[in-house]
Amino acid sequence: MPVYNEAVRVAYFVERACALLKPGHELLVVDGGSSDGTVRILHNLQSQGLPFALLQSAKGRAAQMNAGAAQAAGQALLFLHADTEMPCASFNTLISTIEQQQSPLWWGRFNVRIVGQSRWLPMVAWFMNQRSRMTRICTGDQALFCSRTLFEQTGGFPSQPLMEDIDWCTRAGRVPGAVFMPLQAVVLTSGRRWDEHGAWKTIVLMWSLRLRYFLGESPEKIAQRYRDSR
Repeated sequence: MPVYNEAVRVAYFVERACALLKPGHELLVVDGGSSDGTVRILHNLQSQGLPFALLQSAKGRAAQMNAGAAQAAGQALLFLHADTEMPCASFNTLISTIEQQQSPLWWGRFNVRIVGQSRWLPMVAWFMNQRSRMTRICTGDQALFCSRTLFEQTGGFPSQPLMEDIDWCTRAGRVPGAVFMPLQAVVLTSGRRWDEHGAWKTIVLMWSLRLRYFLGESPEKIAQRYRDSR
């Protein structure tokens, strides 16, 4: 779980994630240099006995998720953003799906439900889920998961400020024999960026940035456009 300046909500999401853990599971929370009290809150949660490890890495989701994967002991990796909640039933679906998989090369994502005020959010989520099912290109909001074998074979997430999930999915889809598992089970992700900046404005922004990426614009320039738009 990569976190950065999530003091307002980090306790809730870490507590919910810890409640899912079964014997043999581990939760690695990777902070990217928060300055808002996130680390203090996480230390307090650890002192209360919550079973997670706190790591530090360079800022950036890609760097943070790679750092967590490098320290993880298991053969199954789940990348859960700090504002995405995993219902217990969905987590159990993931476990049973993994246990039935025979190939060492597998990856997938969940359907996403966006929690927020805008009436357009169900439509946004529907299009996200349908698009990713057809293209096998998923976003981090959909809680990507994969085998360690596939993650290592792809070289992990690229060192770039945005679109690391799209890049990784593209490379994973090119690995011969890799099995894609788009689960119908749902994760809940925050709709705060749609609520704060307007649903249609955010929809147009995200699609335009993704189009620029597919047309070859550098992730650094896209990240600057994203920062400027906010």
